[in-house]
Amino acid sequence: MRNSIFILILAALMALLIYAGGEQESDSPPVTDTEIDLDDPSLATAVFAGGCFWCTEADFEKLDGVVEAVSGYAGGDEENPTYQQVAAGATGHIESVMVYYDPEQVSYRELVDYHWRYIDPTDPDGQFVDRGPHYRTAIFYENQEQLNIARESRQRLIDSGVFEEDIVTDFIPLTRFWVAEEYHQDYYLKNSMRYNFYRSGSGRDQFLEEVWGAE
Repeated sequence: MRNSIFILILAALMALLIYAGGEQESDSPPVTDTEIDLDDPSLATAVFAGGCFWCTEADFEKLDGVVEAVSGYAGGDEENPTYQQVAAGATGHIESVMVYYDPEQVSYRELVDYHWRYIDPTDPDGQFVDRGPHYRTAIFYENQEQLNIARESRQRLIDSGVFEEDIVTDFIPLTRFWVAEEYHQDYYLKNSMRYNFYRSGSGRDQFLEEVWGAE
């Protein structure tokens, strides 16, 4: 299915309707959330890659205890990468999301466990309709504790038998996170019609329901 002509055609159509053309005018009312202080020392951070960062950002922002999720790029060597450079596969970066969370409400372990439920961790070549190394899944760890927790979480997932194929999600040390262009931030809120079209056509939710059920 991953290599089918249908997916290639759908990917091209989505690229034309959604990605192409750079910054786009919002089709939804402005987002008017109360300003959040991301420098608040009580907040902790975690970085995840789950394919299209619009989806990963939207999924994490639904989780209680997550204060904000910011779309960006990580894993490569290019400084100040642009979306066009990353999408062309020229930077080594992966579309990623930095999650700001309140550790009093949600733990890093819970974030990692949550991440598995919104991705296909067995796909080494991208996620759903989005193909290429810049769409692969990853957990970027900031310290040894995060790495240990991620490894333990992966082993629990393996032991659960939910997936028959190997879990191939990368664990990568976080060196730098580059914030993506403003028009990518909260895309699911600012451009809800385009986002919903993309999300429904990507195959992500259909896959997740097949694996985990309608939770």
